[in-house]
Amino acid sequence: MKNLRATPLLAALLLLANPAPASDLIDIDWRPDGSFERELTVPAGKFAEVCGKLAANATVAWRFDAAAPLDFNIHFHEGKKVKYPEKRAGVSQASGSLKVAAPQDYCWMWRNKAAKEARLTLSLRRE
Repeated sequence: MKNLRATPLLAALLLLANPAPASDLIDIDWRPDGSFERELTVPAGKFAEVCGKLAANATVAWRFDAAAPLDFNIHFHEGKKVKYPEKRAGVSQASGSLKVAAPQDYCWMWRNKAAKEARLTLSLRRE
């Protein structure tokens, strides 16, 4: 009987030691020169998201290159609604410029629908 009680505890310990890969949620940490760069891995079937607060009238030049096609968007929330200034499906690279109308938390997000993880490089620059 003692061994049967230890089984759930052992299973929980194994899960803690080897958790399933979580999706990345990364806060933008701007450098003094107004740039942010990051290399990310987007796990298979998951997403990665880079978010930060932007002031009204800010402009951010952005660019990314990925090792595989990903669904990409830039979004922000207004109450329960999600607004998408940029949305593209199945792209491995893209660039553009985000012009901010109102202060919001903006997120750059990639979803990987493939069975393999995908690496990407992101570059943001406040103008």
